[in-house]
Amino acid sequence: FLEGSSRAARGLKTDQEHTTLSVNSFPVQNSNQSNIMAENADQPTALAGEGEDITPNKDGGVLKKVLREGEGDDLPLSEDTVSVHYVGTLTDGTKFDSSRDRDDTFKFTLGKGQVIKGWDLGVATMKRGELAQLTCTSEYAYGKRGSPPKIPEDATLIFEVELLDFCGEDISEEKDGGIIRRVLKKGAGYDRPKEGAATEIHLKGTYNGATFEDRDVQYIVGETAGDNGVVGGVDYAVTKMKKEEKWRVQLKPQYAFGDDGKADLNIPPKAEVEYEVELKSFEKVKESWQMDTKEKLEASDKVKAKGTTFFKGGKYKEALMQYKKILDYLEFDAERIEDEDDKKHAEQLMLAAHLNLAMCYLKTGEPNKVIEHCSKALEKDPTNEKAFFRRGQARFTIRDYDDAKSDFSAVLKIDPNNKAAKNQVTAIVQHQKKEREQEKKMYGNMFD
Repeated sequence: FLEGSSRAARGLKTDQEHTTLSVNSFPVQNSNQSNIMAENADQPTALAGEGEDITPNKDGGVLKKVLREGEGDDLPLSEDTVSVHYVGTLTDGTKFDSSRDRDDTFKFTLGKGQVIKGWDLGVATMKRGELAQLTCTSEYAYGKRGSPPKIPEDATLIFEVELLDFCGEDISEEKDGGIIRRVLKKGAGYDRPKEGAATEIHLKGTYNGATFEDRDVQYIVGETAGDNGVVGGVDYAVTKMKKEEKWRVQLKPQYAFGDDGKADLNIPPKAEVEYEVELKSFEKVKESWQMDTKEKLEASDKVKAKGTTFFKGGKYKEALMQYKKILDYLEFDAERIEDEDDKKHAEQLMLAAHLNLAMCYLKTGEPNKVIEHCSKALEKDPTNEKAFFRRGQARFTIRDYDDAKSDFSAVLKIDPNNKAAKNQVTAIVQHQKKEREQEKKMYGNMFD
């Protein structure tokens, strides 16, 4: 049941507003749990006012009574995604909402104000499988106004809540579950370290419960992580953290030590590891709009070199990110550069960025983007051999044979001895001939 006017965005839903969550998305109750729930359903709801006061200032606003103990010791953390079943009643026993009646579990992010305050407090104290009664005064529920017509003014509410499961947030760019973070301590302010920021962190790495490193590290985000023994998943996670924030980060092998593991740390191949990461301090990196021309050119040279390193290592998406930064730095200011040497340097960098982006997109199988960046490169250098060749490759891929042949012919006008271009023209002719023969045979069979 929601707080405020935007029910779908702020928390629980009324019985007319079904959630979109499927019960099949969460762990299925075992038979023992189902029997316990059936037994509890036959028992009268505990009286309002029973339970432990779990409010920070002990004002009696949220009382919790455990109806069934949970499993283990782990509790959900702030910003975890939690899934629950619940039944909400007034103090006179009138039921106003129930996920059980809809046979539909409810999911929300803990500590983000998506539900009433009493829920954020109460669910944070529960273990997996726990069933609890939360008695919430109006201050921790719907306030003096209530939520007509089902919630009266200044109403105390009683919720029976079962915590089914909880998990951290997947912060990986690919959303492949490879970097899962859980917030142990919230940070200060709003700033986060950007690539190139001098940063100090504390790392505690564990594998199967055994600590393999526990140390302070100073390094440059996105640049010297590997040189300082900071794995890629941690380096990426740091860019999402605030100062003094502390996370628990679970990493799959591709974001940690990969297929080889790390023998000197007793990490086997393809191991999943866990880190506690605390961001102790960092220096803010200038935004593009804060830089002068010299600084933008220097930054562009650096990211170009980093992109080339990524490309040579087969990390094409990482390389793309670096080459795009050159255009972010220079594309909209190049015409305003007054110094001729600086202007020439900027044009060379942007040309290289377009050519390198095209090469990356060839590797990632995105021919239309290849064509786009090669065309932009040719606007800057109308006789660029690489741009014609790469655009021809992309057009060949999408079977735009005539334009592809035109691009390779342009290469041969620039360099008549380019064997690769000659081979591409020959291949195009062969493909066209083969396709004509196939079409002739297909249409011939239609009229036989």
